[in-house]
Amino acid sequence: MMKKGVSRLALVSGVVCLCSCSSVMSHTGGKEGVYPGTRASSNMLGSNTNWGTKSLVLLDMPFTAVVDTVLLPWDMFRTDSSVKSRVEKSEQDAQATNAVIPPAQMPSP
Repeated sequence: MMKKGVSRLALVSGVVCLCSCSSVMSHTGGKEGVYPGTRASSNMLGSNTNWGTKSLVLLDMPFTAVVDTVLLPWDMFRTDSSVKSRVEKSEQDAQATNAVIPPAQMPSP
């Protein structure tokens, strides 16, 4: 009886891990907003990709939407601390400083 429960748990866990690839990949990067995996899948369907990839995306899309829905509270309240977001924030701060204090003019030779 215990083996049957463990094997079912392993099967369900395996299916969940193999499905919703777009959602998992989108959630490992920086903050992408809500439903990032579903958005990435729909963008891939609209792009110029081959039929094999599009068929896999179509199979994966319902699972991605479910996982994105489960992770919706996390997406709403998560803060972005990825390297990309920190660099973008630093660049915005530097541009704001340069707008207030323009760079000095170089003397002509």
